[in-house]
Amino acid sequence: EVQLQASGGGLVQAGGSLRLSCAASGFSFRNYAIGWFRQAPGKEREGVACIRRDSSKKFIAESVKGRFTISSDNAKRTVYLQMNSLKPEDTAVYYCGLDPSAWCGLPYDYSGQGTQVTVSS
Repeated sequence: EVQLQASGGGLVQAGGSLRLSCAASGFSFRNYAIGWFRQAPGKEREGVACIRRDSSKKFIAESVKGRFTISSDNAKRTVYLQMNSLKPEDTAVYYCGLDPSAWCGLPYDYSGQGTQVTVSS
């Protein structure tokens, strides 16, 4: 069973930083993509960042480009989202998802429980 565990959210002031982690387990896909997406109250789900296992492709949404960075540790099957210069509009529940065909984009075939990020002004 594919499991994705997101962690690292919290409350931070505008301009601050957080690092989210997504620990993946329970699968044996040869290649795959893991991405982050977010959902804020009253807003549509938004893809934030994605990375393929072989790091051949990375995606960063325009809304966070220059502030967020995605990276991975394949040995740990963990993907990280470093979020710097956070803004109140980044407030949302952040989820990680996995696509076994290594496609970066919503919707992901698998996703887990999210982690809340709240940015105060």
